[in-house]
Amino acid sequence: MNKIKYEDKEIIPSKVVCVGRNYVEHIKELNNEVPENMVLFCKVNSSISDKLKFFSKETRFEGEICFLVKNKQLSGIGVGLDLTKADIQNYLKSKGLSWERAKAFDGSAVFSEFVRLNGDIESIEMKLYLNDNLQQHATYELMIYKPQQILDEILSFMSLEDGDIIMTGTPKGVTNYKLEDRIKIELFIDNKLVINKEWEAN
Repeated sequence: MNKIKYEDKEIIPSKVVCVGRNYVEHIKELNNEVPENMVLFCKVNSSISDKLKFFSKETRFEGEICFLVKNKQLSGIGVGLDLTKADIQNYLKSKGLSWERAKAFDGSAVFSEFVRLNGDIESIEMKLYLNDNLQQHATYELMIYKPQQILDEILSFMSLEDGDIIMTGTPKGVTNYKLEDRIKIELFIDNKLVINKEWEAN
Protein backbone atom coordinates (compact mmCIF):
# COMPACT_ATOMS: atom_id res chain seq x y z
CA MET A 1 0.00 0.00 0.00
CA ASN A 2 1.28 3.46 -0.89
CA LYS A 3 1.95 5.94 1.91
CA ILE A 4 2.24 9.67 2.55
CA LYS A 5 4.08 11.51 5.31
CA TYR A 6 2.17 13.43 7.99
CA GLU A 7 4.16 15.04 10.78
CA ASP A 8 7.06 12.61 10.21
CA LYS A 9 4.73 9.62 10.39
CA GLU A 10 3.81 7.35 7.49
CA ILE A 11 0.08 7.23 6.76
CA ILE A 12 -1.74 4.90 4.35
CA PRO A 13 -4.70 6.70 2.70
CA SER A 14 -7.45 4.34 1.59
CA LYS A 15 -8.43 6.77 -1.16
CA VAL A 16 -8.11 10.27 -2.55
CA VAL A 17 -11.28 12.26 -3.22
CA CYS A 18 -10.86 14.99 -5.84
CA VAL A 19 -12.91 18.05 -6.71
CA GLY A 20 -13.26 18.95 -10.37
CA ARG A 21 -14.02 22.43 -11.72
CA ASN A 22 -13.58 24.35 -8.47
CA TYR A 23 -11.98 27.49 -9.96
CA VAL A 24 -13.87 29.63 -12.47
CA GLU A 25 -10.85 30.65 -14.56
CA HIS A 26 -9.73 27.02 -14.89
CA ILE A 27 -13.21 26.06 -16.07
CA LYS A 28 -12.96 28.76 -18.74
CA GLU A 29 -9.50 27.73 -19.94
CA LEU A 30 -10.73 24.20 -20.63
CA ASN A 31 -13.97 25.45 -22.21
CA ASN A 32 -16.09 23.61 -19.65
CA GLU A 33 -19.39 24.66 -18.13
CA VAL A 34 -19.67 25.82 -14.54
CA PRO A 35 -21.31 22.81 -12.83
CA GLU A 36 -24.61 23.10 -11.01
CA ASN A 37 -23.31 20.79 -8.27
CA MET A 38 -19.93 19.82 -6.89
CA VAL A 39 -17.99 17.50 -9.23
CA LEU A 40 -16.24 14.71 -7.30
CA PHE A 41 -14.18 11.72 -8.39
CA CYS A 42 -11.77 9.33 -6.68
CA LYS A 43 -8.21 8.15 -7.09
CA VAL A 44 -7.24 4.83 -5.54
CA ASN A 45 -4.32 4.12 -3.21
CA SER A 46 -2.17 2.85 -6.09
CA SER A 47 -2.42 6.34 -7.64
CA ILE A 48 -0.41 7.83 -4.75
CA SER A 49 3.27 8.71 -5.19
CA ASP A 50 5.86 11.17 -3.92
CA LYS A 51 7.65 11.17 -7.29
CA LEU A 52 6.74 12.88 -10.56
CA LYS A 53 6.96 10.42 -13.42
CA PHE A 54 6.84 11.39 -17.08
CA PHE A 55 4.09 9.38 -18.76
CA SER A 56 3.49 10.96 -22.15
CA LYS A 57 3.58 14.30 -23.95
CA GLU A 58 -0.21 14.45 -23.52
CA THR A 59 -0.06 14.23 -19.72
CA ARG A 60 -0.68 17.47 -17.82
CA PHE A 61 -0.26 18.49 -14.21
CA GLU A 62 -2.82 20.23 -12.02
CA GLY A 63 -1.48 21.77 -8.81
CA GLU A 64 -3.83 21.50 -5.83
CA ILE A 65 -4.21 22.39 -2.16
CA CYS A 66 -4.83 19.11 -0.34
CA PHE A 67 -6.17 18.11 3.06
CA LEU A 68 -5.70 15.01 5.19
CA VAL A 69 -8.78 13.80 7.06
CA LYS A 70 -8.80 12.52 10.64
CA ASN A 71 -11.89 11.91 12.79
CA LYS A 72 -13.99 13.25 9.89
CA GLN A 73 -12.27 16.62 10.15
CA LEU A 74 -9.65 18.50 8.14
CA SER A 75 -6.55 17.65 10.17
CA GLY A 76 -3.54 18.08 7.88
CA ILE A 77 -2.66 20.17 4.84
CA GLY A 78 -0.27 19.64 1.95
CA VAL A 79 0.00 20.10 -1.80
CA GLY A 80 -0.30 17.71 -4.69
CA LEU A 81 -0.31 17.20 -8.43
CA ASP A 82 -3.36 15.66 -10.07
CA LEU A 83 -1.87 14.16 -13.23
CA THR A 84 -4.21 13.76 -16.17
CA LYS A 85 -3.76 11.98 -19.50
CA ALA A 86 -5.56 14.70 -21.41
CA ASP A 87 -5.94 12.87 -24.70
CA ILE A 88 -7.55 9.88 -22.99
CA GLN A 89 -9.77 12.08 -20.84
CA ASN A 90 -11.02 14.02 -23.86
CA TYR A 91 -11.94 10.78 -25.60
CA LEU A 92 -13.72 9.42 -22.52
CA LYS A 93 -15.64 12.68 -22.07
CA SER A 94 -16.71 12.62 -25.72
CA LYS A 95 -18.18 9.14 -25.18
CA GLY A 96 -19.78 9.97 -21.83
CA LEU A 97 -17.51 7.48 -20.06
CA SER A 98 -15.88 7.67 -16.62
CA TRP A 99 -12.38 9.13 -16.19
CA GLU A 100 -10.44 6.45 -14.29
CA ARG A 101 -8.12 5.57 -17.20
CA ALA A 102 -7.15 9.25 -17.49
CA LYS A 103 -7.16 10.23 -13.82
CA ALA A 104 -6.61 7.20 -11.54
CA PHE A 105 -3.63 5.47 -13.15
CA ASP A 106 -0.66 4.45 -11.00
CA GLY A 107 1.41 7.48 -9.95
CA SER A 108 -1.26 10.04 -10.89
CA ALA A 109 -1.59 11.58 -7.40
CA VAL A 110 1.74 13.12 -6.43
CA PHE A 111 1.94 14.55 -2.91
CA SER A 112 4.23 16.55 -0.68
CA GLU A 113 4.45 15.77 3.00
CA PHE A 114 1.48 16.94 5.08
CA VAL A 115 1.63 19.18 8.16
CA ARG A 116 -0.94 19.85 10.85
CA LEU A 117 -3.57 22.38 9.81
CA ASN A 118 -3.03 25.42 12.02
CA GLY A 119 -3.91 29.06 11.45
CA ASP A 120 -6.65 30.79 9.49
CA ILE A 121 -7.83 28.44 6.76
CA GLU A 122 -9.16 31.42 4.82
CA SER A 123 -5.56 32.63 4.41
CA ILE A 124 -4.33 29.56 2.49
CA GLU A 125 -2.45 30.33 -0.71
CA MET A 126 -0.63 28.11 -3.20
CA LYS A 127 1.94 29.10 -5.81
CA LEU A 128 3.17 26.62 -8.42
CA TYR A 129 6.30 27.26 -10.46
CA LEU A 130 7.17 25.42 -13.68
CA ASN A 131 10.91 25.68 -14.30
CA ASP A 132 11.03 28.72 -11.96
CA ASN A 133 8.17 30.54 -13.72
CA LEU A 134 4.92 31.13 -11.80
CA GLN A 135 2.35 28.91 -13.53
CA GLN A 136 -0.56 28.53 -11.07
CA HIS A 137 -1.86 30.56 -8.14
CA ALA A 138 -4.65 29.46 -5.81
CA THR A 139 -6.30 31.09 -2.81
CA TYR A 140 -9.25 30.32 -0.56
CA GLU A 141 -11.20 33.17 -2.14
CA LEU A 142 -10.81 31.75 -5.65
CA MET A 143 -12.38 28.40 -4.70
CA ILE A 144 -16.03 27.98 -5.70
CA TYR A 145 -16.45 25.37 -2.97
CA LYS A 146 -14.50 25.97 0.24
CA PRO A 147 -12.69 23.15 2.08
CA GLN A 148 -15.33 22.63 4.78
CA GLN A 149 -18.11 22.59 2.16
CA ILE A 150 -16.19 19.94 0.25
CA LEU A 151 -15.71 17.80 3.34
CA ASP A 152 -19.39 18.06 4.28
CA GLU A 153 -20.51 17.12 0.77
CA ILE A 154 -18.25 14.06 0.64
CA LEU A 155 -19.41 12.89 4.07
CA SER A 156 -23.05 13.21 2.96
CA PHE A 157 -22.66 10.07 0.84
CA MET A 158 -19.22 8.51 1.45
CA SER A 159 -17.21 7.40 4.48
CA LEU A 160 -13.79 8.92 4.95
CA GLU A 161 -11.18 6.93 6.85
CA ASP A 162 -8.40 8.50 8.89
CA GLY A 163 -5.61 9.39 6.48
CA ASP A 164 -7.80 9.86 3.42
CA ILE A 165 -6.92 12.86 1.27
CA ILE A 166 -9.07 15.54 -0.34
CA MET A 167 -7.73 17.35 -3.41
CA THR A 168 -9.63 20.63 -3.68
CA GLY A 169 -9.29 21.35 -7.40
CA THR A 170 -6.86 23.27 -9.57
CA PRO A 171 -6.70 26.95 -10.59
CA LYS A 172 -5.99 28.19 -14.11
CA GLY A 173 -2.62 27.49 -15.66
CA VAL A 174 -2.70 23.72 -16.20
CA THR A 175 -0.42 22.53 -18.95
CA ASN A 176 1.49 19.51 -20.17
CA TYR A 177 4.96 18.80 -18.78
CA LYS A 178 8.11 17.33 -20.27
CA LEU A 179 10.85 15.01 -19.12
CA GLU A 180 13.18 16.82 -16.67
CA ASP A 181 10.73 19.69 -16.10
CA ARG A 182 10.86 21.01 -12.54
CA ILE A 183 7.66 21.77 -10.65
CA LYS A 184 7.80 23.56 -7.30
CA ILE A 185 4.81 24.31 -5.08
CA GLU A 186 4.78 26.72 -2.15
CA LEU A 187 1.92 26.69 0.36
CA PHE A 188 1.28 29.60 2.70
CA ILE A 189 -0.95 29.96 5.78
CA ASP A 190 -1.18 33.34 7.51
CA ASN A 191 1.45 34.52 4.99
CA LYS A 192 3.92 31.97 6.36
CA LEU A 193 5.52 29.32 4.14
CA VAL A 194 4.49 25.90 5.51
CA ILE A 195 5.21 23.64 2.51
CA ASN A 196 7.95 24.02 -0.09
CA LYS A 197 8.10 21.00 -2.37
CA GLU A 198 9.89 20.47 -5.69
CA TRP A 199 9.77 17.55 -8.12
CA GLU A 200 11.63 16.79 -11.32
CA ALA A 201 9.90 14.72 -13.99
CA ASN A 202 11.79 11.54 -14.77
